[in-house]
Amino acid sequence: MTSVGGSASRIESERASAGRIPDFFLVGHAKSGTTALYEMLGRHPQIFMPQSKEPWFLADELLERAPPRPEGTPSTLAEYEALFSDAKPNQLVGEASALYLWSRTAPARIAELAPEARIVAILREPTSFLRSLHMQFVESYVETQADLRQALALEPARRRGEQIPRHTYWPKALLYSEHTRYVELLRRYHERFAPEQVLVLIYDDFRADNTATVKRVLRFLDVDDGVDVEPREANPSVGVRSGVAHRALHALSVGHGPGSRTLKRAIKTVVPRQARRRLVRTTKEKLVYVPPAPPDEQLMAELRGQLKGEVQALSEYLDRDLVALWGYDDVQ
Repeated sequence: MTSVGGSASRIESERASAGRIPDFFLVGHAKSGTTALYEMLGRHPQIFMPQSKEPWFLADELLERAPPRPEGTPSTLAEYEALFSDAKPNQLVGEASALYLWSRTAPARIAELAPEARIVAILREPTSFLRSLHMQFVESYVETQADLRQALALEPARRRGEQIPRHTYWPKALLYSEHTRYVELLRRYHERFAPEQVLVLIYDDFRADNTATVKRVLRFLDVDDGVDVEPREANPSVGVRSGVAHRALHALSVGHGPGSRTLKRAIKTVVPRQARRRLVRTTKEKLVYVPPAPPDEQLMAELRGQLKGEVQALSEYLDRDLVALWGYDDVQ
């Protein structure tokens, strides 16, 4: 296989180490059940999932400016392998980075590192997916435009490098249309992996029956599907009450600006790290986050009209009638 760019060359040069690497990858989509699936698989005795979800190591786009986080982001293969060092010899090792499906570089990086790996993707009806993804980006400071219609309208300017939020971590991720090119995203993996190595799930099935979907994944991974795994729901979408308060809390938590850095250093000297994290989380839950507002039905209808062709193409690609499942029959 031909190397592709810097990360692939780095993997080639470092792969002599004997550390564990993943046997399978949950590659996304974001906001489509990957966190719940990650947590459920991590409870299976034959599977090891690292405590740090979303390593991002195999997607160059996610490492251009990695967000600050307590556990850090691996920048070398040795650091990446260390995430899996506690896996037992008889366990499969898994990794879950929900934006690997969107990434243009991750399929090649994964194939170079682990050509025999198995890939699990979850797809969600595209308009509800876009709405949830946008809310997640606002919540996680990737996006500052809280109105979905306006955020979508900014895409041409953002392609020119304009209207990019000052402190956003992943400017390319704000090109929302690229997240809904489902057939293109899947082909990147099918070009690198054999059909039997790629499992494509539909979010509706997972929502309807967590247990049955997880058993399907366990059979795909060739581990015991008779183990009871408690159903989970994780990372529900939230709205942001105040963009100003949200950004101010973020500036304080990561130390943007001299005033924020000074205050953060003062807090760190008197408040333990775990207590600081609990304080930030509690503040967000009580003062910043609110239940999401109802969707803009006119915008949703417009998006469904724009995305029907993609849904039709995906239905043909997967040989499943997603047009009917997702209610696109009457969309013009």
